[in-house]
Amino acid sequence: MTTTELDTSAIAIQSAHGLVIADFLSSCTHAWPGRIAATVTLQGCPWLCAYCGTPESHDPTGEGRVTWQRVLEQLESHRGTVDAVVFGGGEPTAQDGLIPAIREVRALGYSVGLHTMGAHPGRLASVLPEVDWVGFDLKGTPDMYTHITGSDTAGTQAWASLESIHESGVDYEVQFTVDPTVHTREDILDTVRTIIHRGFHAPVLQQPRRATASAGYRRALRGRGLYDVITHEDLPDLARR
Repeated sequence: MTTTELDTSAIAIQSAHGLVIADFLSSCTHAWPGRIAATVTLQGCPWLCAYCGTPESHDPTGEGRVTWQRVLEQLESHRGTVDAVVFGGGEPTAQDGLIPAIREVRALGYSVGLHTMGAHPGRLASVLPEVDWVGFDLKGTPDMYTHITGSDTAGTQAWASLESIHESGVDYEVQFTVDPTVHTREDILDTVRTIIHRGFHAPVLQQPRRATASAGYRRALRGRGLYDVITHEDLPDLARR
């Protein structure tokens, strides 16, 4: 995997369109499976998931570290070697400047992907016509969300967003991070059954990201991962990463 980080030494930056950008990677292979993509991580997230892979972008009042102009300069210079741009977070749909930024990226000839957990169904619906692919961060059945996210409305919001993605016709992948600190084997099986029953794409099962999680979460994991919750024989038809 090739990942090139942009110099983010500038602090307290708010970009054009009002975007507050927490981080930017000019090239990676993990954000959009099968594509070489740049990633734009937007600041702010309304939920408090323990396994968060970008905890530094959680605070909605956090300061931007990258200007949008700098992102555009990097995208200009990488045309021909990078074929897509993925906007993520945090929860990228929370920022009003997302759609104008997407349109600028399209004007440069890039395909556009979105990573979302579905916290803002109305905002997501307005973004879906602008993107080519969505990576949807699933956390469990609707009734599991309160415990995982700290929000009483998260489950309803997330599953309404997933329904919207499915009905939009945009290509998408459901990404289900198996968290040994909260999920049981039956939780995983129930969630997958619910996904299939509702006609959505079968999820990809993911390991929690230890390297970027908080120190407290790493201690709580005690070295555990996906296969400490389910076995290799469980759900053999599902992809895992």
